[in-house]
Order: sequence, then C-alpha cells, then structure tokens
Amino acid sequence: MSVTGVRRALSESVSGLPRAFWWLWTSTLVNRLGAFVATFMALYLTLDRGYSASYAGLVVALHGLGGVISSLGAGVMTDRLGRRPTLLVAQTATALSVALLGFVRDPVAIAAVAFLVGMASNASRPAVQAMMADIVRPEDRIRAFSLNYWAINLGFAVSSAGAGFIAEVSYLAGFLIEAGMTLLCAVLVFVKLPESRPERQPAGPGGTKEESVSLGTVLRDGRFMGVVGLSFLIALVFQQGYLGLPVAMGEAGFTPADFGMAIAVNGVLIVVLQLPVTRLIEHRDPRRMLVVSSLLAGYGFGLTAFAGSVGVFALTVCVWTLAEIVNAPVQTGLVVRLSPVQGRGRYQGVYTSSWAVAALVAPLMSGFVIDRWGAAWLWGTCALVGTVAGLGYGLLMRRLPDDTDIDATTGTGTASRTNTEPVKQTA
Repeated sequence: MSVTGVRRALSESVSGLPRAFWWLWTSTLVNRLGAFVATFMALYLTLDRGYSASYAGLVVALHGLGGVISSLGAGVMTDRLGRRPTLLVAQTATALSVALLGFVRDPVAIAAVAFLVGMASNASRPAVQAMMADIVRPEDRIRAFSLNYWAINLGFAVSSAGAGFIAEVSYLAGFLIEAGMTLLCAVLVFVKLPESRPERQPAGPGGTKEESVSLGTVLRDGRFMGVVGLSFLIALVFQQGYLGLPVAMGEAGFTPADFGMAIAVNGVLIVVLQLPVTRLIEHRDPRRMLVVSSLLAGYGFGLTAFAGSVGVFALTVCVWTLAEIVNAPVQTGLVVRLSPVQGRGRYQGVYTSSWAVAALVAPLMSGFVIDRWGAAWLWGTCALVGTVAGLGYGLLMRRLPDDTDIDATTGTGTASRTNTEPVKQTA
C-alpha cells in the first residue's frame, strides 16, 4: 500500500468521531501509560518486600476480587449518578489507593489496600464504555471501541517497557507515577468531558409507566446473560496467554526471556493490526465475527500443544491475538446493542464482571490442569472451550435485533421494544 493509501486508511479509521470521544480516548491512553501495579505487583511483593509466592498470589487474587465486586457497583453508579461522577470518583480513588500501596508495609494492610486498588481501578470501566456508547453513533461504535482497545494496548506496551526500568530503580516511584497519571485522567474528565447520561424519558401516551431497569433486570435478561457467560469462557481462554503459557514454556525448558519474546508478539500485532482489521469487520455480521474469533482463540491456544520452539510459540500467539483483535470491539458493541439506553451502566458492569471473574478462575484452572494432567491437556481444554463459545454465539445470536438509531446526546430515537426502549432508573 502506498503512503497515500496508508494516510487515507488512517483518516477513515479516525474520522467522524465526536470531540468528547477523543478526550475519553486520551484519558484511557494516559491511564494505561501509567500502568504499574497490575504488571509488577507479584514481583514487588516477592523481590522488593521479600514475601512468599503464596502470599503474592493471595494479594493478586484479592486485587482481582475487588474488581469483581466493583464492576457491579460501578455499573449501578454509572446509571444512577452519571458517567462523569463515576469516572471522577473511580480515578481519584485509584490514584489515592495506588499511592498508599507504595507506602504500606504490614502484610494485612498491603492485602487490604490491594483489594481497594482492584475495586477502584475496575470501577471506571462500565462508565467509560457507557459514555462511549452515549456519545458515538451506532454505526461508528465498533470503530470507537476498537480505537479505545488500541489505546489500552499501546499504553500498556509502552508502560510495561518503561515500568521495568523504573522498577530497577524504585518500586515506590512506579506507584507514585501511576497515581499521578491516574489523577491526570481525573483532571481531564473534570475539565473536558461533559455528562453524557441520557435523560430520563417522560411517561408515554396515556401516562403508561415505563419499564424499570435494575440489576435484577439485567440478570433476568436471558440472551444478555448468555453473552456474559460466553464472554467468561472466552476470557478464560485469553487469560492463559499470561498464566498457562509462561508456566508451560518454563516446564518445557524455555527461559523467561523466551516467553517475553513470544508474548511481545501479542502487543505488537494489536498495535499494528487493530485499526486495519477493524475497518474490515466493522460492518460485518457480529455473530459470524464472534464465532470466528472464538474458534481462532480456542484453536490458537490448542496449537500450543505442538509448539517446540520460540518461533512456533510466537506463531500460536499470532493466531489467538487475531481472535482478540476481532473479539474485543465486536463483543463490546454487542453488549451496547443488547442494553436498554438507560441501563447501559448496569449492563456494562455485569459484562465487565465476566472478565474479572475469569481473572480469578483462570489461574486455578491453569494450575490444576497442568499439575494434574500436563500442559497439553490445558491447550486441549482451551480448544474445547473456544468451540463451545463459538457454538454458543451462533445459537444465541440467530435473531440479533437491528441496531437502533439513538441520538448520542439525549438517548432518544427509534428503538426495538425488547432491547432499547427508554426506561426509568430504579434503586
């Protein structure tokens, strides 16, 4: 492709999105550029503080548990208080708790603060995704979610490299830098982002009472909860790139540097391919894309059973990374498509919790299977789980409703009765 063609493709990928989206995107990028705790928590506890690997695993698990709990609570806050207040509270709390984590020394205090960090850092996700759905036109949402995912991975790639050097000098500096960057995100939100929550709709003709949305409404939505369950299965598979893969490579005699070379392919491919791949898939059938991505994820990890060199491991990473590139924006867009306008926060919160729960279960799954039967069985299990998820998406999405023409500011417009009718908040 010529330089002119590259410029045109890039322009088409980023054009037509509102200014508020780009401020939200910038906030995401800044936040990920400062990421430190999630990446270096275990190393900090074992190498710098001298705690055991078991204690480090407990603290990491508590961090994840905090994320599970806050996903649901933050979803309710996003709908009731608004997207902007939720973001401000979450990001400010994250900055304060991350800074505190760098100073506490008592093991019980470290565990407690790590739990708070997990709660605070995960609380912003439903608000970010709901706000993005509010301010971006339906036909542009897949592209917007893809750009946001690209920013997450670009920021993570840069921060991981930089944080490694920072950790060699001072872990405390890493905590304080993340706290400062997160606080900067809160300032960006406060200064540049207006509230986007759709206004409550008045009663319909004849004073008919509007349908209410609560967490119970979400949990009773059979199709949506099916999507959440399938999302959990896919998340279990993707988590093995950072859990099962390093353990399996270590047992096979490969070094940490070998694993680093193989897994680096994931970040590089996402940064390079996320935007062009999104241009190819954004107007295609989401059911087909989710089925294909599920199979690619499952069999991409399944192929790891046959890897005997770093090059082949890297090749398997290429396969499941392509699945990740397709799955992330399409699945997030599907969640929006199945969510009532006034319940987007709750729906996004429940969806986010599926990934948080997977982050807790995946280490247990990989450790149990590898210890009991060996790594080859783990990769076979991943292939099976990916196949089940693909079949599930194919069955659940057979009669997927059309996207609704929702005004990005008011949340009003034509909507299908089942999934997008304007609704009233409940406690």
